[in-house]
Amino acid sequence: MKVPKRLQPLIDDGLIDAVESQLMSGKEAQVFVVISHGERRCAKVFKEAKQRSFKQAVQYQEGRRERNSRRSRAMAKKTRYGQKEQEQAWLNAEVDALYRLAAADVRVPQPYGFIDGVLLMEMISDAEGLTAPRLDDVTLSPEQAREYYAKILRDVVKMLCAGLVHGDLSEFNVLLATDGPVIIDLPQAVDAAGNNSAEWMFERDVDNMRRYFGRFAPELLATDYGKEIWALYEAGELHPESQLTGCFEHDTSTVDVGELMTVIDDVREEEAYRQGMRNRGDEPGVEEAAEEWQESQRER
Repeated sequence: MKVPKRLQPLIDDGLIDAVESQLMSGKEAQVFVVISHGERRCAKVFKEAKQRSFKQAVQYQEGRRERNSRRSRAMAKKTRYGQKEQEQAWLNAEVDALYRLAAADVRVPQPYGFIDGVLLMEMISDAEGLTAPRLDDVTLSPEQAREYYAKILRDVVKMLCAGLVHGDLSEFNVLLATDGPVIIDLPQAVDAAGNNSAEWMFERDVDNMRRYFGRFAPELLATDYGKEIWALYEAGELHPESQLTGCFEHDTSTVDVGELMTVIDDVREEEAYRQGMRNRGDEPGVEEAAEEWQESQRER
């Protein structure tokens, strides 16, 4: 086929020998089958910002740190330079996640390089050497569903141990290769410790997989691996070989609303007190403020 303009520099540099065909064209990128160093690989060509329809939701970007303060300020102000840098940071997030997860032994496409907005990576194939199908396009036996679900769970545990949550995991972004499920599409991967929505996203990812595999093995619908895995993670007890049960005991204790409101009211009063001190230009230090607050409470 005619060589796409974005791939020509990689051919000129000897990174790609030939372009065989276009594999897919999505909302954020085009993927081509190429020959590289004698192997069939994929070249994911990210579309420019003005051509992309994927919304870079703030919910996904939370927790991603920008070390360069100038870029960080420009991104926050949404200047033209800032928008350009934000776009580059969004692309880099997927590439960084791919390398990070491959190093953590998560079954993702092996990355081979990222040059000028083109990600060169492993071609995921089926037993016949053809492009591997998405999970959504296959029918599984109950035994296969149990096996693949267990494999996905092991991978999401490894991902979480590596500090990442996929954020959009479903049967539409998992390919079925000869060695089992392969997780793809990571532009929205979030930092597990730095994103306030990480727990919800993680549980949604696992629930999506549970519902899919539960179509073929209904007993899987009764499991609750998402909450179990996250509870181990929060307790600092999660590791790649953690033994999971699929069971989770939910907290059914009743919340003392009166006690909670008392705590909230105390916090509000303390903040109002500190604000009053600031307005008078006599803001105390942390320890001094705490002592004064305690004294005011005793006087009450």
